[in-house]
Amino acid sequence: MAGLEVHIGDLKLKNPVMTASGTFGYGTEYADFIDLGRLGGIFVKGTTLAPRQGNDYPRMAETPSGMLNAVGLQNKGVDYFVEHLYPVIKDYDTHMIVNVSGSTVEDYVACAEKLADLDKMPAIELNISCPNVKEGGMAFGTSCQSAAQVTREVRKVFPKTLIVKLSPNVTDVTEIARGVEDEGADAVSLVNTFLGMAIDVESRRPKLSTITGGLSGPCIKPIAIRMVWEVFHAVKIPIIGMGGICNWQDAIEFILAGATAVQIGTYNFIDPAASVKIIDGIHDYLERHQIASVNDLVGKMIVQ
Repeated sequence: MAGLEVHIGDLKLKNPVMTASGTFGYGTEYADFIDLGRLGGIFVKGTTLAPRQGNDYPRMAETPSGMLNAVGLQNKGVDYFVEHLYPVIKDYDTHMIVNVSGSTVEDYVACAEKLADLDKMPAIELNISCPNVKEGGMAFGTSCQSAAQVTREVRKVFPKTLIVKLSPNVTDVTEIARGVEDEGADAVSLVNTFLGMAIDVESRRPKLSTITGGLSGPCIKPIAIRMVWEVFHAVKIPIIGMGGICNWQDAIEFILAGATAVQIGTYNFIDPAASVKIIDGIHDYLERHQIASVNDLVGKMIVQ
C-alpha cells in the first residue's frame, strides 16, 4: 500500500494534505462535511496578540479564476483563542497549527510564547506575508533582514515546529527563504496571496474598501509552483506548497516541484470536501504508478 506519511520538522503527518489558514476557520465549521481526522493538519485562522476588527466592508471580490480578499486578520486575539477555542479543537485527530501574525516583532514573540505553553499545539505558522493589513504582516516578509529578525526572535521562545509563511510579493523569494532558514525555521510555506485590485467600472470605485487586497485561487497556481521550485533548490528545510490547488493533480504538481506537503485554501469555499478528495487522489496516483511513498515524488520533476 502506498505510503502517505510525511514529516515537517518534528511533525509526523498522516498525509501531506492540510488546509490553509483563513479558509477553514478552526476546523469546527467543516466538521459536518468531512472527517477532520483524515487531514494531515489544519492551519487555523490568523491569530494576533490583541483582538482585531479587520478591515471595513466590502473586503472580498470575485475575479476571473480567483478571488481578492482584504479581511485584515479579524480575530479575537490569542488570549481568547487559548481560553475558548483551544479547548474545543485540541483533541481533533489531526495536527492543529496556529497562524501567528503581528504588527511588531514584540507582538509576534508574545503571541508565540503564549501558544508554546499549549500541550496539543505542536507548531505555529509565522505569517510574515499578509498583504491586507496596514502595518506588520507583509512588511516583514518583503525584507530579508526583517524576516530573519522576526524568525530569530520567535525561535527563542517557541521550541516546537516553526513554519514561516513567505510572501510572493518580492523580487527573489529564495533570499527570504534562506534568511529564515538560517535563523531557525523548521519549514517554509508558500505562497501567500498576491497583491491585486479590482475596480467597479459603473461606480468607478475600487471593489475593496482597502483598494488593494490578496489574490488567490487557480489563477496564481503557475506562479506559486515556480516559486516552490525555486525555493526547493535554495533551502534544505521542508516546503509546504499552496496557491490555487483544486484537485489531486494540482497537489502532485506542487510535490514534484519540491513541496513535502500542501495546503488547500480558496477551493475549500467551492468544495468543502476538496481536501479529502485530494488525499484519495494522491493515494490512487501512487498506487497506479507503483510508487511506495509520496516522499519519493518530492522535487522529482523530470527535466530533459
